[in-house]
Amino acid sequence: MRLTEFSEQMTEQFGTVRADSMLVDHALIDFGGRTPAQALDDGVEPREVWLALCRDFDVPRERW
Repeated sequence: MRLTEFSEQMTEQFGTVRADSMLVDHALIDFGGRTPAQALDDGVEPREVWLALCRDFDVPRERW
Protein backbone atom coordinates (compact mmCIF):
# COMPACT_ATOMS: atom_id res chain seq x y z
CA MET A 1 0.00 0.00 0.00
CA ARG A 2 1.34 3.40 -0.97
CA LEU A 3 0.86 6.48 1.17
CA THR A 4 -1.70 7.86 -1.29
CA GLU A 5 -3.75 4.67 -1.00
CA PHE A 6 -3.49 4.88 2.79
CA SER A 7 -4.80 8.46 2.72
CA GLU A 8 -7.66 7.48 0.43
CA GLN A 9 -8.64 4.56 2.67
CA MET A 10 -8.53 6.78 5.76
CA THR A 11 -10.78 9.40 4.17
CA GLU A 12 -13.18 6.83 2.76
CA GLN A 13 -13.50 4.92 6.04
CA PHE A 14 -13.49 7.76 8.57
CA GLY A 15 -14.21 11.00 6.68
CA THR A 16 -11.77 13.83 6.13
CA VAL A 17 -12.01 15.57 9.50
CA ARG A 18 -11.89 12.42 11.62
CA ALA A 19 -9.10 10.87 9.53
CA ASP A 20 -6.98 14.02 9.86
CA SER A 21 -7.56 14.05 13.61
CA MET A 22 -6.77 10.35 14.02
CA LEU A 23 -3.43 10.77 12.26
CA VAL A 24 -2.15 13.16 14.89
CA ASP A 25 -4.21 12.34 18.00
CA HIS A 26 -4.67 8.56 18.20
CA ALA A 27 -1.98 6.57 20.01
CA LEU A 28 -1.37 3.20 18.37
CA ILE A 29 -0.61 0.52 20.92
CA ASP A 30 0.93 -1.63 18.17
CA PHE A 31 3.59 1.03 17.64
CA GLY A 32 4.50 1.93 21.19
CA GLY A 33 1.96 4.72 21.57
CA ARG A 34 3.10 6.63 18.49
CA THR A 35 0.45 8.34 16.43
CA PRO A 36 -0.12 7.11 12.89
CA ALA A 37 1.65 10.23 11.59
CA GLN A 38 4.67 9.54 13.82
CA ALA A 39 4.77 5.88 12.80
CA LEU A 40 4.68 6.81 9.12
CA ASP A 41 7.39 9.45 9.65
CA ASP A 42 9.50 6.79 11.36
CA GLY A 43 9.28 4.57 8.29
CA VAL A 44 6.51 2.15 9.25
CA GLU A 45 4.78 0.87 6.13
CA PRO A 46 1.40 2.53 5.48
CA ARG A 47 -0.24 -0.91 5.25
CA GLU A 48 0.89 -1.77 8.79
CA VAL A 49 -0.44 1.53 10.13
CA TRP A 50 -3.73 0.95 8.31
CA LEU A 51 -4.07 -2.53 9.82
CA ALA A 52 -3.38 -1.19 13.32
CA LEU A 53 -6.06 1.47 12.88
CA CYS A 54 -8.50 -1.13 11.56
CA ARG A 55 -7.98 -3.22 14.69
CA ASP A 56 -8.28 -0.23 17.03
CA PHE A 57 -11.48 1.05 15.43
CA ASP A 58 -13.17 -2.26 14.61
CA VAL A 59 -13.17 -1.67 10.86
CA PRO A 60 -14.90 -4.59 9.12
CA ARG A 61 -12.39 -7.21 7.92
CA GLU A 62 -13.41 -6.77 4.28
CA ARG A 63 -12.04 -3.19 4.43
CA TRP A 64 -8.60 -4.32 5.64
